[in-house]
Amino acid sequence: MFNDIGALEVVTLVVLAVLVFGPDKLPKVIQDVTRTIRKIREFSDSAKQDIRNELGPEFKDFEFEDLNPKTFIRKQLDNDELGLKEIRNGFDLKKEMAELTDAVHGRESESSSSDSAVGASSSGSGGAVDMTKKREKLELEERPPYDLDAT
Repeated sequence: MFNDIGALEVVTLVVLAVLVFGPDKLPKVIQDVTRTIRKIREFSDSAKQDIRNELGPEFKDFEFEDLNPKTFIRKQLDNDELGLKEIRNGFDLKKEMAELTDAVHGRESESSSSDSAVGASSSGSGGAVDMTKKREKLELEERPPYDLDAT
């Protein structure tokens, strides 16, 4: 939580604390704040222990950190029962993005050259659009073509 606070921020907080509370009251304020934080931690720990006791033995490995959505999703994605690890390892994002940018810019790569032949043959049916084809320049007053399927 406080890992990203630098030395300048700490010095600024100390100077502000001295200006607001004064050098005489500052030690008392620090003691009160630390006592309050300690009580909050004790309350939190006792509440966690009460919840664990109420859940019973079937939830003995339950961790409250798992309730954080990031931790929960990461734990579920690492679970081998779903088979997501093989899917994630078999997916090459860089290759897919390179093929996509090549198709958008009209360049042909090794893997997309065979795919473009398939895409060109299927462009006549089903309303598929050939993204590798260059657009013709429009005249000054000419309107662009209207595609009913795109709207």
